[in-house]
Amino acid sequence: MNLSSAGLPAPEGPGSVSRAPNLPARFTDTFTSRYVDTGDLRLHAVTGGEGPALLLLAGWPQTWYAWRLLMPALARDFAVVAVDPRGVGLSDKPLDGYDTGTLARDMVALMDSLGHHRFAMVGHDVGMWTGYALAADHPDRLDRLAVAEAAIPGLSPAPPLFGSREANDRLWHFAFNRLADVNEQLVSGREHLYFGHQFATKSAKALPDYAVRHYVDTLAADPDALRCSFEFYRALDTTIAQNQKRKSRRLSLPVLAIGGAENLGASVGATMKLAADDVESLVLAECGHYPAEEAPEAMLSALTAFLAPYKNGHASHVPTARGGEG
Repeated sequence: MNLSSAGLPAPEGPGSVSRAPNLPARFTDTFTSRYVDTGDLRLHAVTGGEGPALLLLAGWPQTWYAWRLLMPALARDFAVVAVDPRGVGLSDKPLDGYDTGTLARDMVALMDSLGHHRFAMVGHDVGMWTGYALAADHPDRLDRLAVAEAAIPGLSPAPPLFGSREANDRLWHFAFNRLADVNEQLVSGREHLYFGHQFATKSAKALPDYAVRHYVDTLAADPDALRCSFEFYRALDTTIAQNQKRKSRRLSLPVLAIGGAENLGASVGATMKLAADDVESLVLAECGHYPAEEAPEAMLSALTAFLAPYKNGHASHVPTARGGEG
């Protein structure tokens, strides 16, 4: 039992395991929702399985639910922790702390509270940003890092303002999400239009309607959830400054970089090669921005092979990067 969570109420509502729609068969036999008190905030995590610890962190605008199709198989080999970061789902929604240095510290505190000093991690989208920060800032904590479908602000080359139409269609939400207030005013009451457009245009295989509704309804149900969905982008000035310092400390741990052929493709691997020495790049065919849901079997196969040395208890590297968040 996680002693830090003793006395906390059981998570309830649509964001919890007990209320999430269309979960894989017997999912609740293995996984439960729990609140974890990290000292600074309360995070919602879905945990289950046995073996070495594996942290799963999704990105904008999703929750732990993004991993549901992979979790049962992963739980046969790992103690799986799928978490809602600060501002997301059933986790606390503070006013600040959305830079990746703070988000990485949140994940370290979470895993400490769960009794996991060393762990592997899979991060998607903003979860990839956080995974990079965690590997750079806390190199003694991660054994292996798999990342998917993101560019990393402050590490990846910045696109031009007047880029191609294709690039604009893919990236325009960055500028919009960074606005101070008007974006919330424009999106409030139109969450299904805005976020639905994001899911529809960034996937090669349409996500199930029930999944899109689940994500969007979670954001529409709470003004703080909508606000926080933009805070990751409003904190980009801080994150970029941190990453410009982090990239001087190259990562030595093994990294798997996954891109969807119909979205970022090989650029995910190219991004990680700017920061890490041991990078395996994988491009999933007929897949867009959401590989865990669009191509779950291919992603599971890749993760199983990549994580095998960690599962088998073979130390795969000696951390060389040192230092704080930059």
